[in-house]
Amino acid sequence: MKILESVMERVIKRDPNEPEFHQAVKEVLESLEPVAEKNPEWVKAGIFDRIVEPERQISFRVSWVDDNGNVQVNRGYRIQFNSAIGPYKGGIRLHPSVNASILKFLGFEQILKNSLTGLPMGGGKGGSDFDPKGKSDGEVMRFCQSFMTELERHIGENTDVPAGDMGTGAREIGYMYGQYRRLRNDFTGVLTGKGLTWGGSLARTEATGYGLCYFMDEALKAKGKSFKGATVVISGSGNVAIYATEKVHQLGGKVVALSDSNGYIYDPEGIKLETVKKIKEVERKRISEYIKYHPNAKYTEGCSDIWTIKCDIALPCATQNDIDENSANMLVKNGCYAVGEGANMPSTPEAIDVFIKNKVIFAPSKAANAGGVATSALEMSQNSMRYSWTFEEVDAKLKDIMVNIYKAASTAAKEYGYEDNLVVGANIAGFLKVADAMYAQGITY
Repeated sequence: MKILESVMERVIKRDPNEPEFHQAVKEVLESLEPVAEKNPEWVKAGIFDRIVEPERQISFRVSWVDDNGNVQVNRGYRIQFNSAIGPYKGGIRLHPSVNASILKFLGFEQILKNSLTGLPMGGGKGGSDFDPKGKSDGEVMRFCQSFMTELERHIGENTDVPAGDMGTGAREIGYMYGQYRRLRNDFTGVLTGKGLTWGGSLARTEATGYGLCYFMDEALKAKGKSFKGATVVISGSGNVAIYATEKVHQLGGKVVALSDSNGYIYDPEGIKLETVKKIKEVERKRISEYIKYHPNAKYTEGCSDIWTIKCDIALPCATQNDIDENSANMLVKNGCYAVGEGANMPSTPEAIDVFIKNKVIFAPSKAANAGGVATSALEMSQNSMRYSWTFEEVDAKLKDIMVNIYKAASTAAKEYGYEDNLVVGANIAGFLKVADAMYAQGITY
């Protein structure tokens, strides 16, 4: 029996109805077997058991009044997972699918992702089953104010620093921060993703997409390849997908497809980014509008077939479990040689197995999409100094961080006998730093 199998069994027994969380923990624990063998003192100290159990889980009622005067009730969460190396750090997700399992999966991943950046951040995640889509600004404001009225007592610049996530953009962060400031009479860097005039950081909007490409560029270089001349398919059309597309173009690649929850567009001549930005950032419409501007492009209902498009590099930037085993096999069959995860765990475990078996350069989300949280940490630093860096300064720091994440993951994989397996390498590299801190601090943490 493997050393960590019993840890997984206890996780499932304790929380039997949390499949997303189980998926995340299983993948990480399997990677950490050689670490457990090499560090029996960590096993004895319960490091592996402790790291899969949140330090604190907060669940609360969020009551708010809609535009018709009706009282609505949602459920709010904050999972404060691990603070061994710094204050909890992770986004607030507003989406109907939000539940404890999804937030625990995201929070657990966040521990290792934040560790990989090399910056002093612990892991956490939060959110609500509230759906901002179709709501007026007034309704979103009243929800955010009610949500923060409870959350504010659990967070702080040295305790827990939330950020944006799915459904939580500049508008929502603004309303939440305004309520926090009103309740605390305190202007601090307690939320990241703030507006540029009140503590935000340049390059934050671009950070996850740019960071993904910086990581992939480094991984490609290690194998004698690059974005230059490559055909790229990207799922999604939000911030991550848009700015990954922008950076791919800057690096000499050609993005031919993007998607949203309704379907995808395919433009063999290359996606016209100005059009996508107009549709998604200004008009806030569906990606299908693209063909009105570019009739030579094709729109297809449904998302899964986007991975049947022939490409050299695939960058899933939509949502979890976007690429399944069949899609992975299709990508490999069509000659795809690199996959970088811009979303959180967009490839199923079966898909990842296909990529690794076929020696595809595969960059897992906890490493490849860490650019967003890395730049959030840079925002925290600027807030602490009461100072702002230029876009170029932040972008340069972001690139350095992503290059170092690749090097750390690649080195760890090789050291533990899994050369070129960036999944194992990222898990190990992220874990080692946190585990060392937990062991040094004793069983309290």
